[in-house]
Amino acid sequence: MTTKTHVTRHRFVDVDGIKLFYREAGDPAAPKLLLLHGFPSASHQYARLIEELKDEFHVIAPDHPGSGHSDAPERPCTFDFLADTIEKFLLAIDFTGFSMYVFDFGAPVGFRIATRHPEWIKSLIVQNGNAYEDGLSDLARDFIGNRDPQVARDMLALECTKFGYLEGVRDPEAISPDTWTLDQHYLDLRPQPQIDLALDYHSNVAKYPEWQAYLREHRPPTLIAWGRGDPFFLEPGAKAYLRDLPGARLHLFDTGHFALEENLAEIAALIRAFIPTV
Repeated sequence: MTTKTHVTRHRFVDVDGIKLFYREAGDPAAPKLLLLHGFPSASHQYARLIEELKDEFHVIAPDHPGSGHSDAPERPCTFDFLADTIEKFLLAIDFTGFSMYVFDFGAPVGFRIATRHPEWIKSLIVQNGNAYEDGLSDLARDFIGNRDPQVARDMLALECTKFGYLEGVRDPEAISPDTWTLDQHYLDLRPQPQIDLALDYHSNVAKYPEWQAYLREHRPPTLIAWGRGDPFFLEPGAKAYLRDLPGARLHLFDTGHFALEENLAEIAALIRAFIPTV
């Protein structure tokens, strides 16, 4: 058995009065990898991936404001605000020139940062993170089109959280109930930031053309790892990236939205093979 050399550290940094939590592992001299989590999760969703990769990469995984262990802002949470805060966080810890793994809500945060600082992005790893209308299911379009706070609050119910983890997977018994239980804990503890973000999601779709222009202009080396059973972001959303990034490496997995739950080893191996080539 190979013994992992590096320890994962659990840290906080102040960003404009917000106590932002992040996980850090690996040698600072190693290639940098930024992991941006999705909804309704936090950086804990990457804990197993960090264990897989921390001896090869310098890994940073923050909790977005209002998620996980990070403070919630006193102002309404928007995706622009998340991106502003994560941008300042990266400057505060002097973490630039990285490969960026984006998933779900992490994609609109990450693409905002990429369009502001294309020089920071060495490569992209996109896992069920949409930037094209092709990939939006009817469920996703209903979510995006909603403007009713009560409907947004209803979407935070346990049955919805569990659905996100289990729909489209190969083997539901392989998915630990700890996943949706922990996410539900944070949702019940602080629902308002997630309600705010649900009501702001339409702002991401409005930016799709800008993000696509960034991809066409800068052509970052890109690895796409996609759960094709995702009920929210459909397979055409993964393939749409190839219009602007014809050299991207596309891998489809027979699993759901949280593809790492069933395909951790395969995705970790793809990352190990991909990043050293860029």
